[in-house]
Amino acid sequence: MKTLADLVLLGDPRLYETCAPVLEAELPLVAGWVADLHSVMTEIRAKYRFGRGIAAPQIGVMKRLVYLNIDRPVVLINPELTNLSEATFELWDDCMSFPNLLVRLSRHQAVTVQYRDEHWQLHTWAVQDDLAELLQHECDHLDGVLCTMRALDGQAFRWRPTPGA
Repeated sequence: MKTLADLVLLGDPRLYETCAPVLEAELPLVAGWVADLHSVMTEIRAKYRFGRGIAAPQIGVMKRLVYLNIDRPVVLINPELTNLSEATFELWDDCMSFPNLLVRLSRHQAVTVQYRDEHWQLHTWAVQDDLAELLQHECDHLDGVLCTMRALDGQAFRWRPTPGA
């Protein structure tokens, strides 16, 4: 089982790589990857008090896999974003791979994601606002794009201290 020590941190070249699709033949591996993602997310939440989603490359699994833990766990295999709204909004984004840094950026207000679940069933999910932002952030990870690369300008960074530190 992976732990917080396995989290891939800012500066690691793997965070800038494009991930390979999960193949149907790899489906038996997905449960283990998801368990590892869940384990690391649980530790991040306990230590830093944030975290709703994590992408596989953040634990060194270079596959197109995202795990969300919102009101329920959601596994997104090979997610693809479509129907990105023209309307955008600005926010301070955070990332588990650099948990003390906030980055000001702009995201689409609404998106649609098509993905397969852990049973290889195809789904389409239209989301907006905070969930749209979350999916854009996690899907960026699959393409080797970090929120630091989407900063509005050179002053769009803010330090966030570790809770309880």
